[in-house]
Amino acid sequence: MNLIFIMIDSLRQDHVSIYNKGKKVFENIESCKTPNIDKFSKNSVIFDNVYPCGLPTIPVRYELMTGFYSLPYRPWCPLTNYDLTIAQILNREGYISGLITDTYHYRKHDMNYHRGFHIYEWIRGQEYDPYKVPITKRNLDDYLNENYPEEWRWRVLQFLANTDDMDEKNWFTMQVVEKSVDFLKNARKTNKRIFLWIDSFEPHEPWDPPEKFDTYTSKNYKGKRLIMPMGGLAEKWATKEEIDFIRGLYAGEVSFVDYCFGFLFDELERMNFYEDSLIILTADHGHPLCDHGKFLKGSDRMYSELLKVPFIMKFPKELYKGKIDALIQFPDVLPTIFEILGFENNNIPLAGKSFFSIIKGDKDKHRNAVISGYKNGIYRCVRNKEWSLILTPEDEVDYLFNIKEDPKETKNLIDKNQEIAKELLKEFGTVFFEKKTKTIKGIQGEYELSSASIE
Repeated sequence: MNLIFIMIDSLRQDHVSIYNKGKKVFENIESCKTPNIDKFSKNSVIFDNVYPCGLPTIPVRYELMTGFYSLPYRPWCPLTNYDLTIAQILNREGYISGLITDTYHYRKHDMNYHRGFHIYEWIRGQEYDPYKVPITKRNLDDYLNENYPEEWRWRVLQFLANTDDMDEKNWFTMQVVEKSVDFLKNARKTNKRIFLWIDSFEPHEPWDPPEKFDTYTSKNYKGKRLIMPMGGLAEKWATKEEIDFIRGLYAGEVSFVDYCFGFLFDELERMNFYEDSLIILTADHGHPLCDHGKFLKGSDRMYSELLKVPFIMKFPKELYKGKIDALIQFPDVLPTIFEILGFENNNIPLAGKSFFSIIKGDKDKHRNAVISGYKNGIYRCVRNKEWSLILTPEDEVDYLFNIKEDPKETKNLIDKNQEIAKELLKEFGTVFFEKKTKTIKGIQGEYELSSASIE
């Protein structure tokens, strides 16, 4: 069985239409359209509750490629000489492996995430990649408002310089797709089993979708084309109209990425990879779009917009299909892949747990709860299918949301449901927390935990 793993960076689950079912994403944006992912998902296994543990980009890939937790052990850092990755293991099992990516963090000095792949290709120029001399043919001031400091002006300038001569046909995601198809065509000729890791940086910011996909922004908007939102409280640097516009750019970028991957899905079907391959599509994390006051990723944004991702598995000849809501963490993915491919003996030393029995219908539960956070951040999110607990620094109030009844996470129920918060904390020991947690901090005061629940 071949393996094709598709990673789409910063793709929110609620912007994939099979998950959102026509609901408004924001007040000014109808459901984002992803017809090609929807078609790919037909007769696949669609998961609702697969979560990253350690965040963001590189720690997530560590978990997926090794089957180990990055949280609480590793921040954003290179692979060590002692790490063993999926590519290295599958090579031993007779696979030819390829990595095609425009995620420029892979390319950085000593990151080593290409280690073990027979073939790897970098597509240059994303975000702040120092790819071109930072001189642009466009007017930089058209892409910034008066609140952008010099550092952010430079970031936007670098991206504009990188993309001055690019259009829809040779945009980053389209290059990723084309090179992936070329690899698959040639790898077929080797008569070996194939492993391909496709890693698309988009829809990571900056968001500058081609005009025909820029359909989610208001035609009445007369402000700057803010393709690169800043962090911090958005109300301090952007108007409501600018916030709505930026959200529209993200949705347009998602639709464009879906369009590009439509060509990949067509080729996979034409080359019969749907007949003999396990194909997985997911994202490393979502992306805050000022849902709770801020854009961009951050350790203080432990909400569904960051944590909820699409996760879809297409089995050869549609062997398994349906929807699964069991709680799963990213370290569980590699052990599951190995079991499906018939190499489950490789799972013995791994930290994650295979959820293949859930897919087969032998079980309906995998984990009681999941945990997410940044290695060097204080904030942690512990959640199950109904409740989400966000633990904050000592000078802030903790949060408890009923994510079934309040999916936008607007009502903090920490004071009314202390016991639920305590039960969630019992699922994880102190090792997962940067600071030892002995109390839960509510709006009306602190609630002491029993020693058995956290120590």
